[in-house]
Amino acid sequence: MTERFALIHNPRSRRNGKDDGTFRNSAARLLGPLFVGPSSREHVLDAVAELARREVPTIAIDGGDGTVSEVMSAIYRHYPADALPALAVLPSGNTNLIASDVGFGLRGIAALDRLAALARDGGLRRRVVRREALAVRWSDPDRPVTLGMFHGAAAFTRGVAIAHRPAIDRFSHDVAVGVAIASSIGRLALRSTRRKWLGGNRITLAVGAEAPREQDCFLFLATTLHRLPHRMWPFAPRTGAEGMSYLNVRAYPPHLAAATWNLLRGRSPEWLDACPAYERGQTDRLALRIGEDFVLDGEILNSGPDGQTVLSAGPAFDFIQGVA
Repeated sequence: MTERFALIHNPRSRRNGKDDGTFRNSAARLLGPLFVGPSSREHVLDAVAELARREVPTIAIDGGDGTVSEVMSAIYRHYPADALPALAVLPSGNTNLIASDVGFGLRGIAALDRLAALARDGGLRRRVVRREALAVRWSDPDRPVTLGMFHGAAAFTRGVAIAHRPAIDRFSHDVAVGVAIASSIGRLALRSTRRKWLGGNRITLAVGAEAPREQDCFLFLATTLHRLPHRMWPFAPRTGAEGMSYLNVRAYPPHLAAATWNLLRGRSPEWLDACPAYERGQTDRLALRIGEDFVLDGEILNSGPDGQTVLSAGPAFDFIQGVA
């Protein structure tokens, strides 16, 4: 029996913008009303609500991390918690960190053909990996929960703002962030910006059930992904499948150049693990108050009037693997 699947296609994503119409036409012929090309975030919500009404069990997402975040957030609002659809992530965006860990492995016509073949054989869920989403909640109860998989604040927000500049934004996001980080490190050599960047942001942080503590934070990262592109891994080695990995770098961190070199290469020398300025761990809950914007899956979001957000792990999704 042929399985049903829907395809949400972001026509504004970097790679999809180069499509001459061949892919869109093929997808529309194959899927009919289950092919959706939303023009706005509101359209995504409406489309996912209709898919939930139809009880569509699998959704392919053709876009970058921002599109995946929008679709997962809409699923959280409209699908029953015990009947979440499986997802197939086609890496077509400016930010593809999620696809580097749980992506389908194909995009374009090749991905469409593979999805159709798996559906005909009843094998869409034959090979999946399970990951928790990273949920962001604000203190305002009327603000909807947003799901993503990679969160960053403090210096990371400034770095992403640099990466979004027109001179850099033509590159893929992981390359652009690398350029942005290099630019940020370079700014530390300038007396006019060194103190501002190294001094970080005043935050209040509570890890798990711990009491909140105030500190000046240079860099904050959290993710539910299990790997990043180019073997980067600034977090501690994971000790299980569940929970968020996080990195909290205090203001004026010692040995920053050496620490950056090791963290980006996924290394954990003893001196780094023993240094309290570089706090790394794994938890299911982080309460973060920061009076600045933060980044979720490449998108800059505001932290609300009081700056208070809560990050939590879950719900979990099955991500379909298209290639071995």
